[in-house]
Amino acid sequence: MTAPAFRAGHAAGNGWREVAGALVDQLGTGNMETPGLGFLYLTEELAGDAAGILTFLRERTGVIDWVGAVGFGVAAHRTEYFNEPAGAALVAPFPSSRYRVLRSIVTDRPGQAVDAVRAFSGGAAAPLAIVHGDATNATIPEIIAGLADESGAFLAGGLTALASRAQIADEVTGGGLSGVMLAPGVGAVTGLSQGCTPIGPSHVITDGRANVLVELDRRPSLDVFVEDIGRDLAQQLERAGRMVHVALSVPGSDRGDYLVRNLTGIDPDRGLIAIGDTIDTGQALTFCMRNRDTATADIRRMASDMAARLGGPPSAGLYFSCVARGPNLFGPKSREMTLIAEALGDFPVAGFYANGEIFNHRLYGYTGVLVLFP
Repeated sequence: MTAPAFRAGHAAGNGWREVAGALVDQLGTGNMETPGLGFLYLTEELAGDAAGILTFLRERTGVIDWVGAVGFGVAAHRTEYFNEPAGAALVAPFPSSRYRVLRSIVTDRPGQAVDAVRAFSGGAAAPLAIVHGDATNATIPEIIAGLADESGAFLAGGLTALASRAQIADEVTGGGLSGVMLAPGVGAVTGLSQGCTPIGPSHVITDGRANVLVELDRRPSLDVFVEDIGRDLAQQLERAGRMVHVALSVPGSDRGDYLVRNLTGIDPDRGLIAIGDTIDTGQALTFCMRNRDTATADIRRMASDMAARLGGPPSAGLYFSCVARGPNLFGPKSREMTLIAEALGDFPVAGFYANGEIFNHRLYGYTGVLVLFP
């Protein structure tokens, strides 16, 4: 007997009914006994219609459980949608015993959720959790770390667009972290793609306060910055602040992971640089620039590594990418999603362009997070 297949759909339209109708046409109709877990991603233009779309999809497809988010854009097979009403959906053929919907966690002490993950996994290998976070909740990084560290679950997902109530966890919700836990027996592989080009050597933070770089390598941070970016760009510090980013090393990582953060301020009088994250003395950093060629090569590297671990073509996937990627980095014509298909073949996929990407127990920026199902 043939195993049930993943089903996917994506569409843009003049309003939510047109988009939802097109999704149903592609997903197919069913009855209320149809097993499956739905993932639904919508553009900001449909944020206010999420509840109506959710009800419509339930009634027409027979899929009861849905999780998802509102993003700055949505991603599908070889397709990206921005600045228009659009949606992408994936229905996984998982019976209800193979997953648990995770209701919104709004504080950095996710006790009940941790207990639920432990009970669900039954002491077996840590489950995979697909999660969506509210970018307006200042404790989201702590919620992510707390859930992952205390439960042992591996997290993958992203932060929603800034619309209120921009998450789906069997209902339209918001304010915290929500999603779904997949049973340990549900096969999946995950990958992270970054793609920034260093413009200088690695430096050590020798003096820093909160998010302000005071000294690098025991020299004023601005002096080091100017030396790395070169004389021409140094004469345009405001422009440099928009173009250059900081790659902060991830302590304890054996994969050379780094967190990319914006420069949020430059004080030429005092020689200080502010960045979009808190820092620690002794931490390593590198100034870098986002680069299309480097990002393209890194997507291909990620895909090759995941294909080797998967051992065969993927049946389906979920993709969470930074809003600064997509056409802003790879160019028009849905180039980012096309790169994934070129590297891994044609398979159903859904996802969204996020305000931050979640991988394992950390919140990243300027990255792409891919989940593949065998």
